Amino acid sequence: MLLGQYEGTITNKQQISLPSKFRQILGERIILTKGFEHCLIVVSEGMWKTLLEGTEGRPFTEKSAREIQRFLLGNATFVELDNKGRCVLPAYLREYAQISDEIIFAGISRFVEIWNKKGWEDQQNRLSENAINIAERLSREEKHE
Repeated sequence: MLLGQYEGTITNKQQISLPSKFRQILGERIILTKGFEHCLIVVSEGMWKTLLEGTEGRPFTEKSAREIQRFLLGNATFVELDNKGRCVLPAYLREYAQISDEIIFAGISRFVEIWNKKGWEDQQNRLSENAINIAERLSREEKHE
C-alpha cells in the first residue's frame, strides 16, 4: 500500500526522483497524468485501470465518462525511471500542477499524488478544517446507497 508523504524537488533538468518506498511498490515503469485539484497522479503500469474507475462499463455515448477519460488518459504518459528513480516531468504536467521547485509526494493507497508544496499545504489546511464534515457527508451518502 502506498501511504505517507515525502518532500522532493524538481531539478534544473526538470527531473523528479520518486521516493524509494514508492518505487518499491510502483516499479520502474510508471504512468504520470493530471489529477484533480491541480495535482498529478502516478500509477504503476499494472494499475493503470485505477484511472478508469467509475467510467468502465459506461457507454461511449455518456459525455461525462468520455470527458473524465479524456482528462486522465489523454494527459497520461508512460515513464521509465532511471536506476536512481528519476524521470523528466513533462512541461504540460509541470504547468498544470504549477510545479517549479519544491514538491510533495503523497501515497494514496493505490496511487501517488505529486503536489507543488504550497498547493499541498493549502489542501491540508482545508482538509484539517473540514475533515469531520467530509467524514459525516460520506457516512450519509453510504447510508443512502
